[in-house]
Amino acid sequence: MPQNNEHFDIVVVGGGLIGAAIAWGASRAGAHVALVDEGDVAFRASRGNFGLIWLQGKGIDFPPYVNWSISAGQSWPHFSHVLQEDCGFDIGWRQPGGFHFCFTEQELQQRRDVILKTAAASGDISIRMVSRRELKAEFPKLGDTVTGASYSPADSHVSPLLLMRALHEALQKRGGVYRSGLPVDRIQPQASGFVTTSGDIRIVSDKVVIAAGLSNSRLATPLGMDLPIMAERGQIVVTERVAPFFPYVANCLRQTEEGSFLFGSSHENAGLDEGTDVETAARLTRTALSVFPALGDASVLRVWGALRVMTPDGRPIYQQSDRYPGAFGITCHSGVTLASAHALVLAPALVAGNIPDDLHCFSSGRFHVQTH
Repeated sequence: MPQNNEHFDIVVVGGGLIGAAIAWGASRAGAHVALVDEGDVAFRASRGNFGLIWLQGKGIDFPPYVNWSISAGQSWPHFSHVLQEDCGFDIGWRQPGGFHFCFTEQELQQRRDVILKTAAASGDISIRMVSRRELKAEFPKLGDTVTGASYSPADSHVSPLLLMRALHEALQKRGGVYRSGLPVDRIQPQASGFVTTSGDIRIVSDKVVIAAGLSNSRLATPLGMDLPIMAERGQIVVTERVAPFFPYVANCLRQTEEGSFLFGSSHENAGLDEGTDVETAARLTRTALSVFPALGDASVLRVWGALRVMTPDGRPIYQQSDRYPGAFGITCHSGVTLASAHALVLAPALVAGNIPDDLHCFSSGRFHVQTH
């Protein structure tokens, strides 16, 4: 564990998927890293994640976000391979391709628009429309109300819990320090570097990365960074294990390696309430049963809720403090999809002391543009 006044190249605050990916990536880049984490008592989005690496329509109205997401998706095969080499176990990443199911002609047109906008932003992903006839031939159990879908072979999925465990263990195997149960009280700049304090523990580092989810604003503000974030609740329904029959992923359901189906997910303004409710679970279940009515025979085992970390425009924030260079604030709601990019691209740049040039458009300064 970190000892008082132990010195690190980088301290990463927040052990969820964003912080863990950056910490492991920084360690791979040669840095001596400490990852400090409040633990599962925190509002941890990572433990309630749907597990999709979903590229269809991601950031569709902002081309840099489209390209950043697609680049991350394309990096996942290499990312998964090198992470599994480090941690020593299968994280469950699979790339079967994904379907976005539609139930009306309006929804079909919206998917066609997504394809056109994606092509305009980046020609580097394949998405096509699939007719109901094609879907029925592929999935005989398809529901009567499905009118068609869009499909991309680029979409994939992973076990979020295995991914987080892998990042934590891989970091430690590379000599990094991971400490759970260490809520950070404050981060103080000093003449050279920073002191991260939790109770009577002081951790000294040259750089600090704040990736603490909903605690980001509290920790970043004293360092001269404004990270506007809000909580958005998402609920997911989990069934018992059933015989495999859907080897793909979809916008509203996926079957895990173990056989359970996940139905999801909701988007709710519920403050810091990560609870569940019957009405939302019923709605998610109805949508899934509209795709595959046979799932009505499966028992629901549990429903969970978790809080996403959202910015006002839904895009990530990658920020370095102007007042205290070497202090970085990182936040996004796509911790799974972007894990590869955070580990393989962003983390080495942070070790070098900068935000990559093509990510400057994600600075929090975009929320403070003066209008005249």
